[in-house]
Amino acid sequence: MAWPSLSFPELLFSIPCLLLFIYYYHYFVSSRNKQPTYTIPVYWPVVGMMPYLISNLNDLHGWLTGTLCQCRCNFVFRGGWFPGMNLFVTSDPLNIQHIFTSNFQNYPKGEEFLEIFDILGDGIFNSDADMWRSQRVKAQQLISHPRFRAYVVQSSRDKVEMSLLPFLAHASKQDQPIDMQDVCLRLTFDITTKLIFGVDPNSLSIGLPTVPFARAMDVAMEALFFRHVIPVWKLLRRLNMGREKKLAVAWRVIDRFVEETIEKKRAEKKAANSTENLPDLLSSYIDDNETGTVDKFLRDTTVNLMLAGRDTTGAGISWFLWLLTQNRHVEEKILNELSSIPQSFTSDGMVIFNPEELTKSVYLHAALNEALRLFPPVPFEHKGVLKDDMLPSGFLITPGTKVLISTYSMARMEGVWGKDCSEFKPERWITDNNKLKYEPSYKFLSFNTGPRTCLGKDMAFTQMKAAAAAIVYNFYFEVVEGHVIAPKHSIILQMKNGLMVRVKKRSAA
Repeated sequence: MAWPSLSFPELLFSIPCLLLFIYYYHYFVSSRNKQPTYTIPVYWPVVGMMPYLISNLNDLHGWLTGTLCQCRCNFVFRGGWFPGMNLFVTSDPLNIQHIFTSNFQNYPKGEEFLEIFDILGDGIFNSDADMWRSQRVKAQQLISHPRFRAYVVQSSRDKVEMSLLPFLAHASKQDQPIDMQDVCLRLTFDITTKLIFGVDPNSLSIGLPTVPFARAMDVAMEALFFRHVIPVWKLLRRLNMGREKKLAVAWRVIDRFVEETIEKKRAEKKAANSTENLPDLLSSYIDDNETGTVDKFLRDTTVNLMLAGRDTTGAGISWFLWLLTQNRHVEEKILNELSSIPQSFTSDGMVIFNPEELTKSVYLHAALNEALRLFPPVPFEHKGVLKDDMLPSGFLITPGTKVLISTYSMARMEGVWGKDCSEFKPERWITDNNKLKYEPSYKFLSFNTGPRTCLGKDMAFTQMKAAAAAIVYNFYFEVVEGHVIAPKHSIILQMKNGLMVRVKKRSAA
């Protein structure tokens, strides 16, 4: 029997497929019962270093960390014939300071970033140059206004008192495991929606209702993650297949929610026939004649703000609570500190704290910082390159290379944070005279650094402290036995399996 003949294109395509299969078999079959070992990627013909990426996709953050440790915080990843996969990967604080601050103009988000995050439109996270500057100036004016700051404080306190504490009290009586990550994301979703749109979707209620907009945001974040690691995502988008198909559906859900909310807000203002400025950000943007009130601008702006506020803060609280279950001595210190802060009581007799009083909580703030250091809500950043540039580490960066910054890995570099870098140690954030210790933002990158430093940092800490203090003081968590904690495939560092816990009232624990 004659063997079928292969054309040159078919033969060319079969080579990388064969190499990928061999690599897959070696790492997933022959080594599946071994502890993971991370080796410095080797460049292979045609496929470059892609087999290493694919075989370590389930533990991407661990693989990047292991590789960066061996390469002294920097290595070059080459994708072979795969377009857009030539990366300079770094967790070096000096490089980060140079890229984000010293030579900021040479490292824009770039066209590729804009294409990957196309669902964000022309909002503040995608835009560069003058468009970015004008949006940032306006957002900073609105977010820093005393009226909006007071709105953040009141909304955070109300949501904790009226929704979070009653839900956890109910869960403690049921004695059934709950997903605390889902609870935290619902909490921050409700607060953020209130701050941006002026409406409370009440997703954090006893029945845990499904909110299509929140679910669509989750689907979008997962799809955007895979766009970073799957070279053929553009083809899948064109064919409307796989995660790209799910993203297209989620995109429509997000747009429908925003469009309907904008229409309702305009109708309310028209019906009220009032010039009174409402405190939510959407009302402020609609009232502002300088930014314009076209629907696309409002849509892009609000979606960007929702991403910044909801997912990052919810993820940060979730990892903080899990770390407390693994470090009870830290929980005890937080309780001791909270006992000295003025308290008030809900109608059910639970303790609640005024967010403004929690500015005195040095140890709680340090513990939150430490959780954000170990599990940064945005685990990696990437930048484009305009011109050739020599980095402080000695690497020459050229246009066409994408710079990837692993904030997750930087927290685990002994050269950056010391030999105890992998430990949850709030004390590293406290000075000898019991003050919060300053760490440069290019080393602690959870709120970005340089000109793009997060405008909502204070708002995030207000929400996190209000929730964390009330949760810790009133309740006690036990992680369900056998529950596996691992990062989820998403551009936001969430837990893949959630945080399954049993809730107990503190007095009964």
